[in-house]
Amino acid sequence: MPIKPETAKGQLSWLSLVNKKRAVGLVILLFSLLFPHSAGAQATAPTLLGTVKNPSGVVVANAKITVTNLVTGQTTQTESDPSGHYSVQNLVPGDYEITASAEGFGSITTRATISAGAETTADVTLGGMLSLADLGFSPTQTQGNAEDQARLNKRSHMLMLHQRFGLIATVPLIATLATSINAGGKSTSTTDRDLHVALGAVTGDLYGISAYYAIRAPKIAGTPTRGPIKAHKILAWIHGPGMILTPILGAIAFDQKNKGEKVHGIASAHGPVAIVTAAAYGAAILSVTFKF
Repeated sequence: MPIKPETAKGQLSWLSLVNKKRAVGLVILLFSLLFPHSAGAQATAPTLLGTVKNPSGVVVANAKITVTNLVTGQTTQTESDPSGHYSVQNLVPGDYEITASAEGFGSITTRATISAGAETTADVTLGGMLSLADLGFSPTQTQGNAEDQARLNKRSHMLMLHQRFGLIATVPLIATLATSINAGGKSTSTTDRDLHVALGAVTGDLYGISAYYAIRAPKIAGTPTRGPIKAHKILAWIHGPGMILTPILGAIAFDQKNKGEKVHGIASAHGPVAIVTAAAYGAAILSVTFKF
């Protein structure tokens, strides 16, 4: 039986409508599959950021930052920008250890927890050693020509060695003072005196090395002496001569005791001079430890 034209047109229209619905459904299905991935891609990646400063609150540029995942051990490194800011992106959520270091300062380590899709701030304050500004150098002096810069670097290096040996010398110095009680008492033994003398000799050697680096460090013309450095130098005029006089008086006292004599004469000043020297030395260390 032949199909009427009206019926054929109706069937074509119905097929066309079905095809359109299938196409729309397919598009909706594709969007539903892609939408979660798009939403995930637009989510904020975990980011760690912060500012690096010195103990005076001044920002530190070019500080080395190492971020370590405490679970996986994976590390990421970056540096602070001229404004002291740093940023590490695309981190896996979890606990991290942040280590920061810069030339002239000791490294510092802190911890932070990174959350998914969030920014975490971890500011860092460096410390531990004196900066060039703490040593009295102005910004113009730290940016001189190559010759001046080399002299500046040498001075900075030698003063840091002076600082380290000076701190190390405090250990045998305290031990020397502690053993002086048995070394100078009425019932002293040769062993007590020998131990006291040996510790004093170690203290003198370390002090001499520390003083050498301070004296031989190149001088920078126009460098002002102020604040803690000025107090440090004034105290050196007390503990410096004392470190020379104390072992001389001690040698005289040591000889008298070995002869069975009571310490007398100028040798009796050995104890008081040693105490004053140690006090001035301790004050000199404290003067550059606490800023004022």
